[in-house]
Amino acid sequence: MMDEGLLRAAALGGFWTALDVVASTGSTNADLLARAAADAAVPEGQVLVAEEQTAGRGRLGRTWTSVPGAALTFSVLLRPVTVPAERRGWLPLIAGVAVASAVRSVTGGGGSGGGASGGAAASGGGGSGGGGSGGAVDAVLKWPNDVLVGERKLAGILAEQSPDGSAVVIGIGLNVATPADALPVSPAGLPATSLLVEGASVSRAALLLEILRQFESWYTAFMADPDPARTGLLDAYRPLCVTLGQRVRVELPVGRFVSGTATGVDHDGRLLVADNPGEPPTAISAGDVIHVRP
Repeated sequence: MMDEGLLRAAALGGFWTALDVVASTGSTNADLLARAAADAAVPEGQVLVAEEQTAGRGRLGRTWTSVPGAALTFSVLLRPVTVPAERRGWLPLIAGVAVASAVRSVTGGGGSGGGASGGAAASGGGGSGGGGSGGAVDAVLKWPNDVLVGERKLAGILAEQSPDGSAVVIGIGLNVATPADALPVSPAGLPATSLLVEGASVSRAALLLEILRQFESWYTAFMADPDPARTGLLDAYRPLCVTLGQRVRVELPVGRFVSGTATGVDHDGRLLVADNPGEPPTAISAGDVIHVRP
């Protein structure tokens, strides 16, 4: 089990206000949403890490499973009071940038980045890696919530908002030391992978601290100015997102689908899909994206 005391000593004192590690729970997202609902005075910056989730969930009600102690599964509590409702679509994308950049940093992959201003520190790493050995892993993003290595899913991200809109909880599940024969089967059809399978031996604690450092840097900048262009967030997201420039089929929650080329992400975090060059794109705020092979 990860050392709660060492993690608290490294992470707390700035944006992060509480960090708890539990052996098992149903869902860290559900736990933090319940914590926020029970007390409106609970501050943002709460982190809940679980060695095992027995009712972990993904988008569209899907389940998420992992081998106890082999994955990094945690949630963070946010109170994005300065972020307009239409811009909150960027919150899971910020998490994606933080996760992909942290994986690259800790494993020695390319283009690891350093946050909105080079690193408002949550301590424990300073963006220089040092938490892993073996192969470098160039993690990339698939809009809106998957972290990939090549065509394989390394991590998933789920953002959920409280009924009154005062809190947002973002959950992250990342396969760290899961062996190939224990990897979950993705209901979306993507084969799963882990850092171990990709040849990287990584400390889960070091990876967690680097994700928190990256997330703090981008989130606090976005809270101060919820414009993804001015904060540099758009420029950080675009080269990491392999969906952009691809032919895609997007299955929408209402049962329809949109096909075309993913041309960009707008200021509200929506995927822009154009059927033909020169046509106005369709802005998509939620949906399952399938990369269509040529």
